[in-house]
Amino acid sequence: QVQLVESGGGLVQAGGSLRLSCAASGRTFSSYAMGWFRQAPGKEREFVASISASGGSTTYAGSVKGRFTISRDNVKNTVILQMNSLKPEDTAVYYCAKSLRYTAVSFSTDFGSWGQGTQVTVSS
Repeated sequence: QVQLVESGGGLVQAGGSLRLSCAASGRTFSSYAMGWFRQAPGKEREFVASISASGGSTTYAGSVKGRFTISRDNVKNTVILQMNSLKPEDTAVYYCAKSLRYTAVSFSTDFGSWGQGTQVTVSS
């Protein structure tokens, strides 16, 4: 069973930056796409970004495109979400997820393992 552990969340002012990290256990990390989702209070979990198994392709939600960057290190078994120009509406619990597929996908049903989440709060 793969374990995903997120870190790097916190409180930041609007316009600031945060870097989220997800450490994954297991030997199959490099075989599957990875993604980030978020859930704000009272809202459904939503897709943020994903990256293919090789790291060669990425996809983003429209609300974060141009501000967030997803990357991965298949040697260190980590995936990073660099978040710049943060807005109050980015406030949410952010979850790392391991896909069931090789390609970068955006549907939560395509992800089989989830981390516990890390809180990101952006103040205005």
